[in-house]
Amino acid sequence: MKKLSSLLLACTLFVGALSGCGNGDSDGASSNKLVVYSPNSEEIIKTIIPMFEKETGITVELVTAGTGEIIKRLQSEKKNPYADVMFGGSMAGYLEHEDLYEPYVSPNDEFLIEGHRNKSGFATPYISDGSVLLVNKNLIGDIKIDSYADLLNPALKGKIASADPASSSSAFAQLTNMLKAMGGDYESEAGWNYVSDLIKNLDGKVASGSGAVHKSVADGEYVVGLTYEDPSSTYVRNGAPVEVVYPKEGAVFLDAASGIIKDAPHMDNAKKFIDFILSQEAQDAFGTQLTNRPLRQDTKLGDYMTPYDQFKMIDEDTSYVSKNKAKIIEKYTEVYTSK
Repeated sequence: MKKLSSLLLACTLFVGALSGCGNGDSDGASSNKLVVYSPNSEEIIKTIIPMFEKETGITVELVTAGTGEIIKRLQSEKKNPYADVMFGGSMAGYLEHEDLYEPYVSPNDEFLIEGHRNKSGFATPYISDGSVLLVNKNLIGDIKIDSYADLLNPALKGKIASADPASSSSAFAQLTNMLKAMGGDYESEAGWNYVSDLIKNLDGKVASGSGAVHKSVADGEYVVGLTYEDPSSTYVRNGAPVEVVYPKEGAVFLDAASGIIKDAPHMDNAKKFIDFILSQEAQDAFGTQLTNRPLRQDTKLGDYMTPYDQFKMIDEDTSYVSKNKAKIIEKYTEVYTSK
C-alpha cells in the first residue's frame, strides 16, 4: 500500500476531520482518547478515522510512519506503551511481532469471508489486496489476456511491465502467486519453468518499482503490467483506458491487519476501533469510497471493483513464504540471470 511520509508525526491533524490531538489525559481506559499508529495511505486515514470519531465521539491522536519505523517505536515503548492501536501493515508483519500485541478477536470477525478471519487471536484482517494484471485497452488490440499463461504470447515480448521481486513487495507477491497458480506450490518444476518462460518474454525490461509498473501501463508505455489491485482499481475509477484482469489460474489476496498494542493505555477504546473497522459502515466505505477490497461478506462494492464471485482466489502459504523468502528470491535471481 502507498505510505505517507516516513517522518513520524506526533499529531497529524487533517482539516475538518481529526480534532483534539494530544489532550494530555491520563485516566487510561476511561479517557475519550485513542492513539493510533498507522502506515496507511492518506486516503484511508482521511476516510476511516473521521468516521470512527463521529460514530464513537472518541478523539484520535494519529502518528503516521512506515511500518518498519512504527515497529521500532513500539519495541522501544514496550514497557510503557504510548499507542493503543496499530492500523495497517501486512498480516505477515504482525505474526513476526506477536509480543507487541494484545489478544483480541472482534465480535464482527464472524462476518468476514472464510479464510480471511482473525486466526492469530491478535491480528485483525480488515482489507485485502491481490495480484492482478493491468491491461491497456488502447494497446491490447486482438491479443487475449485473461490468464498468466497468456503472458507467454510472443506478441507480448517486451510489452509486459514487471518489477524486481528482490526489491518490490508487489512483484514478490506476483512471483509467489505465479508459482502457486502455475505449479501448485513454490518449489515445483512447472512453476519455475513458467517463471523462466515469462522472464524471456519480458525481454530484459524491468521497472524501477511497483509504482512504475501500473503507471507505465496507464500511460500507454506497456500493454500489460504485473501489479496489484489497489492502484489498478483507482485507474479504472478515474476513467483511465485500462482493465483489471484477475488471472483465471487464481489470484492470491493478502490481508492488511490491525492490532491492539500490548497493555494499551486506552484498551476499551482500542477494542471499539477494531470493532469499527469491521463494521458494515466502515467496510462499505472501503468498498465504495476507496479502492481497497473489504473483507466483510455483506460488503457493498463500487462499480469499479469486481465482486469476489467473479474471479478465482487461491490461498498462499504465508508461513512457508515468510520463512523461505530469501530462498525464493535467490532462485528467481538465478533464473533471471541465466536468460
